[in-house]
Amino acid sequence: MHVIGTAGHVDHGKSTLVEALTGTHPDRLREEQTREMSIVLGFAWLTLPNGEEVGIVDVPGHRDFIENMLAGVGGIDATLFVVAADEGVMPQTREHLAILDLLGVSHGLIALTKTDLAPNEEWLDLVEADLRDTLHGTVLADAPIVRVSARRRTGLDALVNALQDVLAHCPPRQDLGRPRLPVDRVFSITGFGTVVTGTLSDGRLRVGDEVQILPAGLRARVRGLQTHKRQIDEALPGSRTAVNLSGVQREQIQRGDVLCFPDTFDATRRLAAGVRLLPDAFRPLKHNATVKLFLGAAEVMARVRVLGQEALAPGEQGWLQLEPHTPLVAARGDRFILRLPSPSETIGGGVVLEPQSPRRYKRFSETVIRRLQTLADGTPLDVLAQSLAELQVADLNTLVQRSRISLAEAHPAIEELLGQGRAYLLVEGENPWLADTTRWGQINTRARALLEDYHQHYPLRAGMPREEFRSRLHLPEAWLPPLMNAFQAQGWLVEAGPLVHLTGFQVHFSPQDARQVDALLQRFAENPTKPPLLAECRQEVGSEICNALLTQGILVQVSPEVVFRAEDYRRLRQDLIEYLHTHGEVRVSDVRDRWHTSRRYVLALLEHFDEIRLTRRNGDVRVLQ
Repeated sequence: MHVIGTAGHVDHGKSTLVEALTGTHPDRLREEQTREMSIVLGFAWLTLPNGEEVGIVDVPGHRDFIENMLAGVGGIDATLFVVAADEGVMPQTREHLAILDLLGVSHGLIALTKTDLAPNEEWLDLVEADLRDTLHGTVLADAPIVRVSARRRTGLDALVNALQDVLAHCPPRQDLGRPRLPVDRVFSITGFGTVVTGTLSDGRLRVGDEVQILPAGLRARVRGLQTHKRQIDEALPGSRTAVNLSGVQREQIQRGDVLCFPDTFDATRRLAAGVRLLPDAFRPLKHNATVKLFLGAAEVMARVRVLGQEALAPGEQGWLQLEPHTPLVAARGDRFILRLPSPSETIGGGVVLEPQSPRRYKRFSETVIRRLQTLADGTPLDVLAQSLAELQVADLNTLVQRSRISLAEAHPAIEELLGQGRAYLLVEGENPWLADTTRWGQINTRARALLEDYHQHYPLRAGMPREEFRSRLHLPEAWLPPLMNAFQAQGWLVEAGPLVHLTGFQVHFSPQDARQVDALLQRFAENPTKPPLLAECRQEVGSEICNALLTQGILVQVSPEVVFRAEDYRRLRQDLIEYLHTHGEVRVSDVRDRWHTSRRYVLALLEHFDEIRLTRRNGDVRVLQ
């Protein structure tokens, strides 16, 4: 599914042409229809001869409304560039063409409209020749030119066929599994609630999906979906989509917000980018300048940090960090436009290389410049390596989403990274986990040293609690399972329930500790059904030794107060089972008298057996479970 956008000078017949092609007039405001001039974005759709439905975004051409135009042109696959035959190339013709060039909209065609107003064919030939000169060196240099008259309905079939040919060469939209919809319209419908519209990218939306509205972080649910006024259950990447939301109010959302799955994108206040200034820009772009930044459907003021040079002259390319005054959502590869706030003028544009810059970079750092150059021009291998270096540890899906390359490109690149030793495979499978080799070496060395130190300081503990291990390594929670998998695969770490320890480690009592243990266990042997309480054990041998006896299973704790020697616990358990097989049920007093002990010990043990479902209490008696 594709979306095309109109472009061209005011009053050159864009909306009239869209109506002639689709039967829908895109001007929806009364003021637009009265003035016969588009003010805000309009939308329509067209069915091509091959059966494909194509969305059309009709954008304003008047200079006063050019910033509304920028909100719609960012999500298109191709452009329908409109030039009136009676006027030819005009100021907004050139400005719209420059914007398309900066946004990299390389697919399109030119509709030479209002041919019925041309005095003769020679006039049309002159206008077309002038138009070719204007297009020279731009993204539309080789675009076909089709002569049409919307009012007389001539040339429309040729235009539609040419449009179908152009769209056949557009690459399909990527499905990265994380849908993103920049909101270009938001309204409410009685009985349905809040509706947002935009061009969907990077993934699919389905009815019932939970979504998030950024930058505010609002949560909502998809109540309904529409494409071209048709109810659908699933919206595909690249489609013009209307999303009916439950859980949010119309007033909580504005144009420029982004709808996405929860926790897949973050709003940013600093991004790094490659930029190109137009040759006829009003003035150089200086460090610390303030500009208007147009990205997706968002329009925000931003501070410019020029990297690698003092300023960018008109026509130059370079590197920037942009710091928007209000947060926005960006992804690597997103195109943007820069305009001066006063005088209002498009000065350049570029591509997002790093959506979340972690800090302000040193302006003249060669390392930073080389890194940005790699992100701008690198192969899928280079880009994946850079993304992995930034993320340090990640699964393949996250790497692909971060790098914005396809899985088909990612798999051979990952194999090459592994072969070159630039990545370490933590977990195999359909969605493998990988680590940057340098970071993996640091984590691996530190983890082993951490456990060695722990065993040295706490020789009576069976291991370090898993969560303490993660916390002391300063690892994100999501990293721990794949890292633990790799540690164990190397053979130096053992995971034992909630504890981790070095392979071969065993609790070892010193001679002095062993004498204390022997003395304590002798007390248990002398009175197996009325042994020392846990508090007495801790007082006699200390908490560390007592915990070691419990961890190793030498002692068994049956209540907060009561412990038994393991062999005594097993003997009493078996004796109770045999008694119940013979008698069917047992009372506390029966057990107390049989074992010559006190009610404290009997209750603790019987409640423990109830808890582990060996027995079941029925009133005053116990029976086997």
